[in-house]
Amino acid sequence: MTLPQLLTGKVAAITGGLTGIGRAIALEYLHHGASVAVNHLGGATDEPHLASLQSEIAQFQDYDGKRVEERFLAVPGDVSKPETGTEFIERVVQKFGRLDVFVSNAGVCRFEEFLDVTPTLLTQTINTNLTGAFYAVQAAARQMAFSQSPPGGSIIGISSISALVGGGQQTHYTPTKAGVLSLMQSTAVALGKYNIRCNALLPGTIRTQLNDEDMGDPGKRAYMEGRIPLGRLGQPRDLAGPAVFLACEGLSGYVTGAQLLVDGGLFVNLQ
Repeated sequence: MTLPQLLTGKVAAITGGLTGIGRAIALEYLHHGASVAVNHLGGATDEPHLASLQSEIAQFQDYDGKRVEERFLAVPGDVSKPETGTEFIERVVQKFGRLDVFVSNAGVCRFEEFLDVTPTLLTQTINTNLTGAFYAVQAAARQMAFSQSPPGGSIIGISSISALVGGGQQTHYTPTKAGVLSLMQSTAVALGKYNIRCNALLPGTIRTQLNDEDMGDPGKRAYMEGRIPLGRLGQPRDLAGPAVFLACEGLSGYVTGAQLLVDGGLFVNLQ
């Protein structure tokens, strides 16, 4: 049975879209008919990720038999810099004409003991995860509010279960994810008059390149899986369906300022 394409004709932009959660959302949006632009840091380390993503995209077709590559754009840029968000959105609009969905996903997470966190690590984490998210969301919202007709769109901030619970080696990270959640709540209030919906996805323990080394420890992985009612770590694709839901006006048109946990039940089991 062919599933309906829920985002046909929509334009979506995703920061940090080459790997992990961002990549899974990008692929799912393409499957649902959207044109998709991904931001990535750039540089030699990104080249194999971009090549593999382009290769994967080339292997599937639109339902009308056309190739999907024409609906995909990759734009390098460091989101920790205020101008990157604006430049990214400009490139998206130049190619696709408008912006309907924006996913603020780019982030960094390096475990470190609180007493050992350096100013450099703290600044890098805040600038990427929170300050970068602020400026990128602002750039997307300006496009959605003032530069297209009709105005409106969906903005999705990738927060974390870490916005709701503490982490001894994440004291520099958890405040940034709480900030992303708060940013979505406040922008929902600020942007509702422009028909812009703002919501947060809160992943639980998702196996990505950010925690691959940590979750590669069998003992640590078994411990984490034992605390998750569904009995497994999350995969990036587990966020893709919820991201489609929040992007689709027909499914979530009256949802804004919300937070959606995607954690296999971990949070409720921690209480």
